[in-house]
Amino acid sequence: MTISKPNRSPATLTKNRVQPAPSGICVTCLDGCPGPCEIGRSAVRGRELLYPMPFGKVTAGADKDYPCDFSYFNIQGTCVGAVGMAPDSDQAIFPAVDTSVEIGVKHKVKLSFPAFTGALGSTDIARIHWESMAIGAAISGIIIVCGENVCGMDPQSEIKKGRVVHSPEMERRVKIFKKWQQGHGDIIVQANVEDGRLGVPEYVIEKLGVEFFELKWGQGAKNIGGEVKLPNLERAKQLRNRGYIVLPDPLDTMTQEQYKVRGIREFERHSRLGMVDEDEFYKTIEHLRRVGAKRVSLKTGAYRPADLARAVKFASQARIDLLTVDGAGGGTGMSPWRMMNEWGIPTVHLECLLYEYLSHLQSKGEFVPTCAIAGGLSLEDHVFKALALGAPFVKLVCMGRSIMTAAMVGNVEGKKLAEKCEREERDLKEAYLEHFAEAAALRRKYPLSKYARIPAGAIGMYSYLSRMTQGLQQFMAGARKFGLEHISRGDLVALTPEAAQISGIPYVMDADAREVEKILGYRRSSSLTEMGPYANFKDLAASGK
Repeated sequence: MTISKPNRSPATLTKNRVQPAPSGICVTCLDGCPGPCEIGRSAVRGRELLYPMPFGKVTAGADKDYPCDFSYFNIQGTCVGAVGMAPDSDQAIFPAVDTSVEIGVKHKVKLSFPAFTGALGSTDIARIHWESMAIGAAISGIIIVCGENVCGMDPQSEIKKGRVVHSPEMERRVKIFKKWQQGHGDIIVQANVEDGRLGVPEYVIEKLGVEFFELKWGQGAKNIGGEVKLPNLERAKQLRNRGYIVLPDPLDTMTQEQYKVRGIREFERHSRLGMVDEDEFYKTIEHLRRVGAKRVSLKTGAYRPADLARAVKFASQARIDLLTVDGAGGGTGMSPWRMMNEWGIPTVHLECLLYEYLSHLQSKGEFVPTCAIAGGLSLEDHVFKALALGAPFVKLVCMGRSIMTAAMVGNVEGKKLAEKCEREERDLKEAYLEHFAEAAALRRKYPLSKYARIPAGAIGMYSYLSRMTQGLQQFMAGARKFGLEHISRGDLVALTPEAAQISGIPYVMDADAREVEKILGYRRSSSLTEMGPYANFKDLAASGK
């Protein structure tokens, strides 16, 4: 199995000329080759090759094959009984499955589906598709996350004495969601180092009425601050003057000369590394609550196990409302490509550690925060498995690229329909009813005047989440679990011994062993459980058992 694919990827628009060696370099590197590989293209464009391309127009997720992912587990089904529903074939039908979930310690918020968007921050792709995704989240009853650097990147932001006092872009984002919100779901605003210095938490909570605020330690795709690319010198200067790290330095005269002759075609804006300190964390949480935040969350990334332990401990001590843990393999497209593939703990491994740490907290009688897992999740089987693997602690999943993809495709289809309707002199919103399977449901739900204002991207997102809801209902009904709170680790089996060892989920050949013994009076003699744990599964074959 090829686990890593160095030196060539569609994400960096690169490839090898011939079969590569383990180094990723072509077995025969030819003098005269124009350099289609990452090394060759880096010789021409340098640091630009660090990132997925075309930057700002794509979302990108890791293409590394991790040794264990969610496909190494299958969902258990049963033909007996029902949990959370009367065991009656006329009542226990899959549309009756409840996929809603409620979170929050003191101030509750309910979601119609146990998912929320990835952080949509200061990138062009997030800004362009925000309206569709905010409306899509509101009408679907889920949470949308407004990511870091939005105020700092807003060209129209008013900043006085180093603090933001007005940001038209942030105001637009919050207002769109709140205008369409109907009881379920919420908007989270996220902050990093620069946001904290600019006073973004105070601005959005006190001035814009945001009730759910998130501190960010990192994400599963990278362990450095966020980055975007800047198209011109003036924009680079503006952000450099606002305190961001901008490369190359736009205030340097040599940089300016290079820019004039097009030796430099773009700039990079980077955020600073956060420096986590336990006492400061608690003080920050208390400050957020004091200025009016009703719910506070922490987003952490695929850091080493000791940092996950810190996140769990701090979240417990501060009694925060949500802890989101983002495993390696995810990402929304702005992260350095090799870092996205080669840095951090993969999602399944990280969630298994999270389960262990939270179980320890529970055994000590300490507060256990509600958790969410992120990192390359896209469809309903991922949702079920993620909830089951971390049950009963993981109650939500964060889905970045998948939800964004649905919104983007919806917008593309909307543009094509608009062009077609213009040629045929047809009503566009009526054409939506024919083209989008779920548009009719929205037409029944809203008055015509409001339905007419729903963007195609929002309909695409709503349609995707509708499919996800029914798909999850079907998996849950098959497991005879009619509410999310009933999903458990017993609803999974591990398909390989290694997956069983990593997770503590029974190997498929050992599942239900005790119940089988009760039914048949029979017990398999070659179970992994009997053999005990093996650090190296090659020892298992050598043992002869």
